[in-house]
Amino acid sequence: MNVVDPRPVRRRRWLIPALAALAWLALGAFAGPYAGRLSTVAENDSSAFLPSSAESTEVAGLRAGFADAEATAAVVVAERPGGLTGADFAYLEAAGSGLAGLPFTLDPAPAPVPSEETAPEAAQMVVLIDAAAELDEAVSQIRADLEDARPDGLTVLVTGQAALGADLGAAFGGVDGLLLLVAASVVAVILVLVYRSPLLPLLVLTSSVFALSLASMAVFLLADAGAIDLNGQSQGILFILVFGAATDYALLLVARFREKLGTEPDRLRAVAAALRGTIEPIAASAGTVILGVLCLLFSQLDSNRGLGPVAAIGIAASFLASITFLPAVLALFGRAAFWPRRPAAGARARRSRLWSRVAGLVAARPRKVWVSTALALLFAAVFMTQLRADGTAQTDVFLTEVDSVTGQEVLAEHFPAGSGTPAVVIADAARAEHVAAAAEVDGVAGVSVTTGDGGEPKVVDGLVMIEAVLEDAPDSQAAMDTVERVRESVGAVDGAGAKVGGATAVQLDTIEVSERDRSVIIPIVLAVILAVLALLLRSITAPLLLVGTVVLSFAATMGVSALVFNHLLGFPGADPTVVLFGFVFLVALGIDYNIFLMTRVREEAAHIGTRAGTLRGLVATGGVITSAGVVLAATFSALAVLPLLFLAQIAFIVAFGVMLDAVLVRSFLVPALTVDIGPSVWWPSRLARRGKGR
Repeated sequence: MNVVDPRPVRRRRWLIPALAALAWLALGAFAGPYAGRLSTVAENDSSAFLPSSAESTEVAGLRAGFADAEATAAVVVAERPGGLTGADFAYLEAAGSGLAGLPFTLDPAPAPVPSEETAPEAAQMVVLIDAAAELDEAVSQIRADLEDARPDGLTVLVTGQAALGADLGAAFGGVDGLLLLVAASVVAVILVLVYRSPLLPLLVLTSSVFALSLASMAVFLLADAGAIDLNGQSQGILFILVFGAATDYALLLVARFREKLGTEPDRLRAVAAALRGTIEPIAASAGTVILGVLCLLFSQLDSNRGLGPVAAIGIAASFLASITFLPAVLALFGRAAFWPRRPAAGARARRSRLWSRVAGLVAARPRKVWVSTALALLFAAVFMTQLRADGTAQTDVFLTEVDSVTGQEVLAEHFPAGSGTPAVVIADAARAEHVAAAAEVDGVAGVSVTTGDGGEPKVVDGLVMIEAVLEDAPDSQAAMDTVERVRESVGAVDGAGAKVGGATAVQLDTIEVSERDRSVIIPIVLAVILAVLALLLRSITAPLLLVGTVVLSFAATMGVSALVFNHLLGFPGADPTVVLFGFVFLVALGIDYNIFLMTRVREEAAHIGTRAGTLRGLVATGGVITSAGVVLAATFSALAVLPLLFLAQIAFIVAFGVMLDAVLVRSFLVPALTVDIGPSVWWPSRLARRGKGR
């Protein structure tokens, strides 16, 4: 009788997880550096985000013909309380000559223009920077050169669109280092508290890092090839989204793996069983978020449209790492991954006392639970109307003091605040005088027609360019109101075909397009998520219920956010895209926890009925889903380390909303509704007709 040696078979069983882990190690080593290179292909110029059909975009294209090269204006403003001295003017003239010699500046050479006070306390110089130059480097060089030989007591600041853009780029500079460090540290601390193990958090974090490496490489290559648009905010959200999603998927898989280790002595079989039990909800979760964020492709703003594929790539990478690398290393480490609290084979699964009490409350008074929870959410949602999401001044974007904002304030004290950043009107040359006169509306400090070498109006292809200096800061609401009046006035000049552009018009058009995007994309997201849930749960009633609860949770989150932003933090307002991004992320991510819960409930209901299955599913998933919510909320909170209003608001909205979904909606509202409705929640599937126990 021949006896087959089982050892080669056993060795082959370990070959697949070992090779999978090695493949990810090699991929991580190759792709990892791309995370630090993303900022080199990011574009943070808001004027580049608008569609070609926007009026300001059309003007930007026509304006190029009136200059030898495209330029961005930097405004140098100098101030001395009590009056500028002769030495101050000598310094400014010398500084202007020096700046004119820099390789990135364009003609004309900047010359100091004093304020119109009796004893001028301020002077300004407009420096034109070649649009092809690196803006942050150019502004940094100008600021450094201006410090040379600056007279004592003279304040010299650089503001204008160039300086605002450079300071914005500097704020995003923390994406590569600080944001990653904070996000990883927060996740590590939470995982140690959850698992009480030093090794398992390391394995989960490694999975997240490998997912980020893969996502960063894919995004870099696509952005470098011009296939997708990337900016600083998309880059920051990518980092946070990957860490949060990969950790959430890991928590679900690890929890089921630990559960299986209690009944299955063989760790390979335990991993396989855990993966089979979680692959459906993890895939459904990833698919829902991917489809949700891809709805941003319907946006007319390139910045929004670019975030769609960037975020989708991040979620896809998180999914791949969670179902390949993480199962492989769990198989290799087995029970040792949970050291020092290794789960013993044959040990009874421990029921959480907390979640048993929650399930008991839901079982005893389901209608009272869901009605009171829904009323609390509705009360919070009432305050959503107080959210000011109609745009903010560009200078309000910064949460810390920056020179460009301070310089704008000094400029506004002594000059028309729109100096250096005029509104630009392009019109038919034959109607130039009429258009120039029409442009002199309330809020315009002065109007001038661009002239050529002979002092006559410069005509390019039968068109002239007219500049209107605004009285208010170019990024203010008052300036945007003025641009609207200018557009209305010059548009009424027959035969002129006048169009108005410039920095203020770009901001105005961006807000209008953002509002259009919000009204178009939100219904599409809801329809997509409803379709995914219907396929997953094989039901119509349950998806409608789940989406309704998440939308209610979103409204409550925005209501609380309005109170916090307006009264606690004193924010000046919010960009319209804050509402859109908040909705996309909260609905797509918030529905995840309902997917995790309801897939387990459906699995249990098929055996023991809807009522008992709901309560068992709630107890089984309570701890892991709450932990996942805490991780995702904490990682999104890390966005607040970047000192920008938009990211701070997104950080709070998503963090608070995710916790609301994980703790209140998923723990009380959804289970109570499911128990109260009973088997009909699965209509029209066969499970609804079984009628097994409510």
